Amino acid sequence: MFDKIAFVASRSEIAQSAMSRLAQCYGQAQPEDADVIVALGGDGHMLHTLHATEALPAPVYGMNCGTIGFLMNEFHEHDLLARLEAAEVERINPLSMVATTTDGETHKALAINEVSLLRAGPQAAKLRISVDGRVRMEELVCDGAMVATPAGSTAYNYSANGPILPIGADVLALTAMAAFRPRRWRGALLPKNAMVRFDVLEHEKRPVMSDADGKSVREVASVTVQSEPTISHTILFDPGHGLEERLIQEQFT
Repeated sequence: MFDKIAFVASRSEIAQSAMSRLAQCYGQAQPEDADVIVALGGDGHMLHTLHATEALPAPVYGMNCGTIGFLMNEFHEHDLLARLEAAEVERINPLSMVATTTDGETHKALAINEVSLLRAGPQAAKLRISVDGRVRMEELVCDGAMVATPAGSTAYNYSANGPILPIGADVLALTAMAAFRPRRWRGALLPKNAMVRFDVLEHEKRPVMSDADGKSVREVASVTVQSEPTISHTILFDPGHGLEERLIQEQFT
């Protein structure tokens, strides 16, 4: 039963107005006391909500009040309780990023979609890639590279010509962006428990930044990425519109 609902909205006027109406109809609980958290906005707000509530037991149900809503359900004000009761459950693990900068500082962040490395200057990035402690590529010259989860495989990863991964697949996508050498290297599929390390070569001449769901670190010297099994996000979807179905639909659009 979802007796206590916490509505959280993006800053857009549409989302704020929707939250006001829904709270009047269904009540408004604090996220830490709620049985379910309803996120109103787009995918960016959904990612923000998942990160902000990762320590809470309540699942998150998104309704699209934004421009992009792959992680969201359609917006309807009526029959919300029935929709919540009938919703399908998806559980996903985020990626853990540990970025070390050129001055020796360490920054940690979690990413539900992907961890990316991007060139931060006019020169292409030059990266060395290791998997589980073994160097797999001595030198990748590119605009950037990323490690994406199945849930994030239709986002930046797909735009960079990376593969769409089934939501239940125990794999990660390692995808290059505009690879120059090796020419047009498309990346690799890795086991979910793999640890990927990027070492930035010639970082003074070719500066690189890293990003985990919008949390950026500049002047990185190395970045390690791996799945974080101790953290699980629970997302609710309307029947027949879960992540698995959406991932299949995306491939036939």
